[in-house]
Amino acid sequence: MRPGSIPGTRGRVRPLTLLGNPVLHTSCAEVTHFDTELAGLVEDMFATMYAAEGVGLAANQIGHPLRVFVYDCPDDEDVRHVGHVVNPRLVETGGLVLRGPEGCLSLPGLEAGTERYDEAVVEGFTAAGEPVRIEGTGFFARCLQHEMDHLDGHTYADRVTGWRHKRLMRQATRAAWHGER
Repeated sequence: MRPGSIPGTRGRVRPLTLLGNPVLHTSCAEVTHFDTELAGLVEDMFATMYAAEGVGLAANQIGHPLRVFVYDCPDDEDVRHVGHVVNPRLVETGGLVLRGPEGCLSLPGLEAGTERYDEAVVEGFTAAGEPVRIEGTGFFARCLQHEMDHLDGHTYADRVTGWRHKRLMRQATRAAWHGER
């Protein structure tokens, strides 16, 4: 493989935005300029996601409230999906609704059973402005829905209800990172 052909190799690792920071609960703005600055943000997002050992990352998770996310995520058949989406729209969900363990780089070390559809379709653009359509199943569909939630100002913790939500919030307040934002 050519040097630089792996996403994130030219990027720099940025600090993660943690639960409690208002940017995580603010709807992200549409990207209006498809330029080298946007391409650099995407590279930084990949570098940050890989450094944190995640499978997806939204721009607001590094403090940029823009509608952009990156992913490197397997589906349930262990097929690897790698890419990014600018100004994505969740155009379709379907299949079964499954509750599965879900974590987040903005809530490090925590997870909770979260309900998601096992099929999802996202449409948007690449950083170069080219249209893209991503179809996901299983775990990859969960990842796509999770990142779309971030762009709409939500975390998976907002989807968790009842005793699971109380337990997750109690764990978050006891976490070593609590209050860092």
